[in-house]
Amino acid sequence: MSFDSRHFLATVTQAPGVYRMLDERGETLYVGKARRLKARLASYFRGALNTKTQALVGRIADIQVTVTNSETEALLLEQTLIKEQRPPYNILLRDDKSYPFVFVTDRHPFPALEYKRARTRHDDGRYLGPYPSSSAVRESLSLMQKIFRIRNCEDSVFAHRTRPCLQYQIGRCSAPCVDYIEEADYRRDLEHAIQCLEGKSEAVTQELTRDMEAASQALEFEEAARLRDQIQQLRQLQQRQFVDTGGGDADVFALASRPGALCISVLTVRQGRLLGARHHEPANGLDLGPEALLGEFVSQFYLGQAREIPGEIITSHPLPDTELLASALSERAGKRIRVTDQVRGHRAQWRELARTNAEQQLAGQLASQTQLAKRFEALREALNLEHVPTRLECFDISHSHGEATVASCVVFDPDGPRKSDYRRFNIEGVEPGDDYAAMRQALTRRFRRLADGEGERPDILVVDGGKGQLNMARDVFAELGVSGVMLLGVAKGSTRKAGLETLYLETVDRTLDLDGASPALHLLQHIRDESHRFAIAGHRARRDKTRRTSTLQDIPGVGPRRRRELLRFFGGLHGVRQASREELARVPGISATLAETIHRALHG
Repeated sequence: MSFDSRHFLATVTQAPGVYRMLDERGETLYVGKARRLKARLASYFRGALNTKTQALVGRIADIQVTVTNSETEALLLEQTLIKEQRPPYNILLRDDKSYPFVFVTDRHPFPALEYKRARTRHDDGRYLGPYPSSSAVRESLSLMQKIFRIRNCEDSVFAHRTRPCLQYQIGRCSAPCVDYIEEADYRRDLEHAIQCLEGKSEAVTQELTRDMEAASQALEFEEAARLRDQIQQLRQLQQRQFVDTGGGDADVFALASRPGALCISVLTVRQGRLLGARHHEPANGLDLGPEALLGEFVSQFYLGQAREIPGEIITSHPLPDTELLASALSERAGKRIRVTDQVRGHRAQWRELARTNAEQQLAGQLASQTQLAKRFEALREALNLEHVPTRLECFDISHSHGEATVASCVVFDPDGPRKSDYRRFNIEGVEPGDDYAAMRQALTRRFRRLADGEGERPDILVVDGGKGQLNMARDVFAELGVSGVMLLGVAKGSTRKAGLETLYLETVDRTLDLDGASPALHLLQHIRDESHRFAIAGHRARRDKTRRTSTLQDIPGVGPRRRRELLRFFGGLHGVRQASREELARVPGISATLAETIHRALHG
């Protein structure tokens, strides 16, 4: 018996609350929250739904509703139910059993910096963290022991030493086990290490600089030299650290997606210092958009698990219920929590770094051998081929209103993108904006070489475009006598949304129908997107090379003194051209606004 949605909706309240969708066995399919339960639930039974939501609705046998006093209460209850019941259509995260910390005991006169895993902080010492991974802890410990010579031995080993160990000989321990250092001096070094781990390395550097100058004035040159070496090591540490602002606790969430793949990266920043990143690949059971998906992920990340909540949550996309989420997190943490996607300065750097991490992780995910093998096999089945294709080529055209037209050719094989075979063609002698003529020129240049016996023959040629581009490719093949290459045109749908492409096989009268979840379609979308990216990169490089005629003398606001400072800071004009806006703004006398002007003048 199917679910009677009309009768059910007639009795549902408009109050805020939580709903659970159940299947015929009474098991929970999906848990959701709503500001107005009736309006939200009605949306499942009217209007156009995507395929995955239709599948969910088709399995509903009953819906149970719990009314709450507020939206915040509904959000908290929703995450509790998701954690307890783990419905298949919700985003599900694994609840880690413990978290990695740096631990300093308060029960030893010469404490070590230790690696320790724990669910929560205890009262047996100081816990620094939690860190995003065990490798982040071990790297931090290694750096602090190297700079401040903090011991790393077990207490049992420490108690039975009669002479210094190898760590002392190589300058990585001050040998407190044999009284080579006073307890007060060791404690001072330990406190400096803890401050650095808390992101206060600049304050430590300033204190050590003062101590070095005092030692030098007191003619204690050996001590001054030791302090100088510590300062240099700290400076190197600060330069290696991308984010080191001296303050600010935040978790930064960035979502990256491609057809058939999804990644959310979470960066942990404490006291202005980046501690590391974790990557998640949640299932998108309802094919949610990036904003809604990231909103559900952030909710469950904190409210569905016992995690430390920093004062600020930064996201790559605007979340649909930002105020509600911030209210719930504030209530859980007992302090004000800010949730935002609008940031500037170093916080914008954090967000961009999170995006980069997500994109990189996603690229690795797409390049996995298992994923690629599955996609190539699916393409073989979809095209009814006897063998898995071993070489796919895809062409695309890029220009700006006809300026600096570039055609790209990218190559995929069962191992993924074969970048050594990528090619670009600078298009000349065609009417500006005539993509058909540009495609004809690129294909002719590529396949004339093949006709002359040069290069490898592709199994499939993918053309990014509709009927016109496919017909152009057929004409080129006929003119050059090319055979044995399957033609496939990929035309964007009317909404230009991924998954709604029209695929033309060999002729415009023969289309290939693939489901939006098909691995074969994901492979074609991947190579199409890669050719598009490669074409745009080539076009921009060609355009910028043409426009790049500015020198420092031509830039308003850059006089002889500032030119001299720029050249001295970067070691010449080439270094100035390679510098980012942020690096230009570090030059004495160059403001952020002027740095933007210089960068724009040099790069177009």
